[in-house]
Amino acid sequence: MKTIKFFSAFLFLSIITFSQSAYIQSGPMVGYSTMREVALWVQTTEAVEVQFEYWEKEKPEKVYHTYIVMTEKHKAYTAQLVADEVEPGKTYEYAVFINDGKAEFDYPLEFQSQKLWHWREDPPNVQFVIGSCFFVNEEIYDRPGKPYGDKHEILDVIYEKKPEFMIWMGDNVYLREADWNARSSILKRHTHTRSFDKLQKLLGSTHHYATWDDHDFGPNNSDRSLWNKEATLEAFKLFWANPSYGFDDMPGVTTFFQWSDLDFYMLDDRYYRSPERRRETVERELVGEKQVEWLIDALTSSWAPFKFVVIGTQFLNPTPGGENHSTYPEERQKIINLITKENIPGVVFLTGDVHRSEVTKLDRPGTYPLYEFTISPLTAGPSSRLWPNAARIEESVLLDRNFGLLNVTGPRNDRTLNLKIIDWEGKEHYSISINEKELK
Repeated sequence: MKTIKFFSAFLFLSIITFSQSAYIQSGPMVGYSTMREVALWVQTTEAVEVQFEYWEKEKPEKVYHTYIVMTEKHKAYTAQLVADEVEPGKTYEYAVFINDGKAEFDYPLEFQSQKLWHWREDPPNVQFVIGSCFFVNEEIYDRPGKPYGDKHEILDVIYEKKPEFMIWMGDNVYLREADWNARSSILKRHTHTRSFDKLQKLLGSTHHYATWDDHDFGPNNSDRSLWNKEATLEAFKLFWANPSYGFDDMPGVTTFFQWSDLDFYMLDDRYYRSPERRRETVERELVGEKQVEWLIDALTSSWAPFKFVVIGTQFLNPTPGGENHSTYPEERQKIINLITKENIPGVVFLTGDVHRSEVTKLDRPGTYPLYEFTISPLTAGPSSRLWPNAARIEESVLLDRNFGLLNVTGPRNDRTLNLKIIDWEGKEHYSISINEKELK
């Protein structure tokens, strides 16, 4: 009789666990991390109560709880919660509870708080991934012919590298013709992409930050004239867990975060972008005057050995062609001139969009060269041609699906940045190392 009761109880708990997991549409995902709070995200299939439990990996007996959120259809059943009882430099495990029942996953759910190292020790080493152009096929809405998205096993390769965080540099979602004119279909596209099965375990234990480019903003090469950009901005906020969105009275996806001794400036290249073909009667700008001034102010205030400027559009390439910042030459040159005049050390650009990867090195007389790491695509189709770039390092070029793996190592005042461009099979294509002293 005891055996039957035990089996019945076990079966009941198994059914409850399975039923709770069935409420998960996508995620959970780990968002931004600070020393004392971490963002957690999940999407459900219907309106339910969501709560996260978390505990220090080395002290599982002490369990903490986030507040409870009721997901709702109007927000695509997404929930963003904050683990606000963490302490610096700890690894935590966590669980998702749906309507008071625990959902089970067959991969680890972990996050980390950042270490309090200042005045105590050298800054921690950092490993992170960058990428752009993530396409998930849906035949009914895709262009006829060969599927545009492929080699999704790249997500497994990234996961195996165990990066601390990943930066999505735009075109993280590809809105189709059936999507961008209605709020509901914009949310459906985000839901379809975020629910991709191979993506889930990467979401669950790697911190994620994002900016956007044209395809998650609107149609191809879209600009500030997009009539419903508020809807795509709302979708971006619902599906990512960045530390902020825009600043002051300037909406958009601009944000900033720190990791160890590194600073990251995430720019918005679409919300304020003037139309490409409007050239005579308007000041041509890609990020806009206010964003430029914020960037330069922030860069001059930074003590980081490497200051990463992240933007969806290729920036340093001096050769106009395709869609890069050189088609907005006055603004591009203004930013470069201000970095030079203000004598700002350590600036490195991280960009995507162009469906090829390459390193650009722009020499500047009398000061250090500016570098740009352009990494694209993750799973979208690679470019069929090599667009011109007079400042590229030729051996760095890769016309295949890939990602960038970056490591920053070494003691304070002698930090070294290494980039590896790695293809979808895990093969290293190119590597470059830059010491902070080379960028002064």
